[in-house]
Amino acid sequence: MKILITGTEGYLGSLLPQLLTAKGHEVLGVDTGFYKVGWLYNGTEITAKTLNKDIRNITPEDLEGMEAIVHMAELSNDPTGQLSPNITYQINHLGSVRLANLAKSMGVRRFVYMSSCSVYGVASEDDVTEESPVNPQTAYAECKTLVEKDIKLLADDDFSPTFMRNATAFGASPRMRFDIVLNNLAGLAWTTKEIKMTSDGTPWRPLVHALDICKAIVCALEAPRDIIHNQIFNVGDTKNNYRVKEIAEIIAETFPGCKLTFGDNGSDNRSYRVSFEKINTTLPGFKCDWNAQKGAQQLYDLFRQIEMTEDTFLFRGFTRLKQLEYLIRTQQIDKDFFWNK
Repeated sequence: MKILITGTEGYLGSLLPQLLTAKGHEVLGVDTGFYKVGWLYNGTEITAKTLNKDIRNITPEDLEGMEAIVHMAELSNDPTGQLSPNITYQINHLGSVRLANLAKSMGVRRFVYMSSCSVYGVASEDDVTEESPVNPQTAYAECKTLVEKDIKLLADDDFSPTFMRNATAFGASPRMRFDIVLNNLAGLAWTTKEIKMTSDGTPWRPLVHALDICKAIVCALEAPRDIIHNQIFNVGDTKNNYRVKEIAEIIAETFPGCKLTFGDNGSDNRSYRVSFEKINTTLPGFKCDWNAQKGAQQLYDLFRQIEMTEDTFLFRGFTRLKQLEYLIRTQQIDKDFFWNK
């Protein structure tokens, strides 16, 4: 299968091409290069050939001959989305829907969209499912719901979209992110030997390893059409719902000498447990290989191997908001987040 992946220079996008190539697929990437500067370690044998292009500028010619698209190139995470909500809507909502329309017009048969469990926001029921009401709390999460709604309407006999609502990712990637909860706590434990929680850690978060997300994408691309056609899948494992305090405790136990303290109830009211029964029972070949304990150990072993420093942990290239603020401040990108000439 000839597959276009948007976001190949990102946290997930740097891992996925190797898995697809190993299965015999042909991969082409697209990435505008905001996070090109961040490379933590040499962790993949294959780097996809990548067009240096904003998704808003993708042309019909770029999609010539493509049989599937995996779309993950958006402004990622809540703080980045809030940096400029209007541009977030332009890129994440309108840009993604434009890409899907273009794909359909060019005869691309499968479109796998990276959504997020953050669409559930503050959930009032235990273990929300794909049928539960969405309750987005941020521009980032709101855009995910809008893209799902709009692209669902494009589905027909020749165009099959699939929506992957990923749990909060964790784990090692060459294009590392330290602005997601488990990775951030692991970085703090390694560099400062202390985790000082500002909250009491009671909110729930579902977690999923980056490689398990990539595995779900491969399974979705290779599954029979009737299983994935216009379907939403929560991506993860129900056993990997954790309270934030449990994540912190796992990190503190894994990283020797780490001191852990908790604060009062924080201002972040997002809390949700997610059911992952659908993906684990209906998507052929999918099963998570990782949990928080295994992921924490992976990061400890990696940090020790590369002798990670505090400067590396704090480097802007590994935190989405820091890097975008830097590109804006230095006028490398304009007010619409296009590169300045």
